[in-house]
Amino acid sequence: MLENITQGHPVHTYLLETQLIHELVKELEDVDVTNDYQKYYNIFNHLSTVEKRFARKENQLFPFLEKRGWTNPSQNMWSFHDIIRDIFRLVRKNLEEQDVAAVNRNTEFLLDNLLRLLEVEQRVLFPRAMEILTEEDWVNMRQGEEEIGWMLHKEPAKYPAEEAKEDIKEEPAYVHPSQDTQRRTDVKFAEDAHHFDEGYMTVEQVNLLMRTLPLDITYVDENDKVIFYNRGDIRVFPRSAGIIGREVKFCHPPKSVDTVLKIVEAFRSGERDEANFWFNYRGKFIYVRYFAVRDKDKNYRGVIEMSQEINHIQEISGERRLLEWD
Repeated sequence: MLENITQGHPVHTYLLETQLIHELVKELEDVDVTNDYQKYYNIFNHLSTVEKRFARKENQLFPFLEKRGWTNPSQNMWSFHDIIRDIFRLVRKNLEEQDVAAVNRNTEFLLDNLLRLLEVEQRVLFPRAMEILTEEDWVNMRQGEEEIGWMLHKEPAKYPAEEAKEDIKEEPAYVHPSQDTQRRTDVKFAEDAHHFDEGYMTVEQVNLLMRTLPLDITYVDENDKVIFYNRGDIRVFPRSAGIIGREVKFCHPPKSVDTVLKIVEAFRSGERDEANFWFNYRGKFIYVRYFAVRDKDKNYRGVIEMSQEINHIQEISGERRLLEWD
């Protein structure tokens, strides 16, 4: 199948990763964890980067499929991803405890589930996606993959090739809706600045502000569609361009969807305005906050989700009143 798909095409990359996963599975099966623990652990760690593949599917491939009316992968395959994630965590715990019997038993369970997933992808998911998605979908998807990454040692080829890019229609740049042109007389603002409640900023400055904030922000509008997320250098949870325009119920793991929808409905009805959660996630302590967005007339206009890793904040004590860079 690979020879029929252009290098750099998202499905070509998925199939390259499929080959890699089969190789890693074979390597893992050939290593005795008792006699070569470190080698086994190294192979397992490489195999666990399949999380990047899952994140690309959930945040890139699935949203494009939803736009074309196919929601089954978002609802069912995502649940299968979560099952495999849980098994990976279990095997890692077994390895850290050097419980060889449990490692062998649970690794077999892990590999069986992972290979079953690959079979469904190869037989159903990718062929169907190739049928229903457009060339523009694939090009936009490839651009969004940059933010998440791949299992591969080398970045996949660009898609389309650099010389073909000029043929692809670019998405129009976002322009802030404020039309207020009132300017202060004592301050010089850029000609393309927009007026906010308190001050003026250009679209570039707003984008820089959102990129610099040390937290993830996602905005879901009153129609339950994701319309914005900030693109910082360090993220708590993966996001990519495919999430824009996606229904919020498809943007969370199936096991947490009911909670998210309960929050949305409580905000919409006016029953609540805020919801907070905190938990450990991959060695980080995460603080997640949801806020109802309302206009000046108190009409519901959506939800803001803010996520932040707060380990360093928890460690703060005493006072620091001087600059301590050295």
